[in-house]
Amino acid sequence: MPIAILIGAPGAGKSTVGKALSKRLNCQFQDTDQMIEARCGKTISDIFVEDGEPYFREVEKEIVKEAINSCEGILSLGGGSVMSEEAQILLGDLKRRVILLEVSISQAAPRVGFNKDRPMLLINPRQQWLNLLEARTPIYKRLAGFCLSTDSAKPAEVADNIAKYLEQL
Repeated sequence: MPIAILIGAPGAGKSTVGKALSKRLNCQFQDTDQMIEARCGKTISDIFVEDGEPYFREVEKEIVKEAINSCEGILSLGGGSVMSEEAQILLGDLKRRVILLEVSISQAAPRVGFNKDRPMLLINPRQQWLNLLEARTPIYKRLAGFCLSTDSAKPAEVADNIAKYLEQL
């Protein structure tokens, strides 16, 4: 079982904070997006372009399930992975360990860059990001046992706050 599972919008800092948290807690870090790329042998952008979003979401469901069942450290989930019913059920059982990293668009924009490496943000990236957030935020909030903003905090500070929360579990 993961020590913590990080969820949130693109640009929230899930990977960066996850690495800082795993270092602080001296445990492994896994990122489902990296796991998907390793399994498929290509970038997520290439998967979207060459195989389509439905294929990507199927691989993502498998990876998320495997990671939740095998990770014993910090797990970062892709922003859209929480949209699958299977992921929601798995995360619901681990609610206290699910951490929502929140971010405003003004902070996410420079982090994400709204570039080609974010396939869901290719056309009108700011509006797409807002649309994704509108659809996903209620699910993020329902699944999370703990929420915090990454807007004005350094990754190490966010990791420290999460570690303090985890000590109470």
